[in-house]
Amino acid sequence: MGYTVKAVAEKTNLSPHVLRYYEKEGLIPDIKRTESGIRHYSDEDLEWIGLICCLKNTGMSIKQIRDFVNLSLQGPETLKARCEMLCDHKQAVEEHIQEMNQYINQVSHKISYFTKQYEEHKKQSKTSKE
Repeated sequence: MGYTVKAVAEKTNLSPHVLRYYEKEGLIPDIKRTESGIRHYSDEDLEWIGLICCLKNTGMSIKQIRDFVNLSLQGPETLKARCEMLCDHKQAVEEHIQEMNQYINQVSHKISYFTKQYEEHKKQSKTSKE
């Protein structure tokens, strides 16, 4: 069964333009086409698109994703390299999460600080009006 660009766009929440861009960049290999040139995506293509979105949304560059795809197309001889690439990416994502958690803690601290100041200000304003 094949999916049209429109159907894949709806399933993935990506625009047809983005899908065509990913194909042009070599991120979605070997999209089948009808005799009239209409793209037909397979379930395997949808899996690739899901992985591409995951990697992109976690900060992997288009070039790195293309490198990963190219390794994948070379077959099982590149499994170790692909695993290493994903492990490196996972570590970078974990480091980024730790950094973001530090920022969340800092923002939470400021929220508490300013909330306390605001409550004191309200209390003082109420007292001064009486």
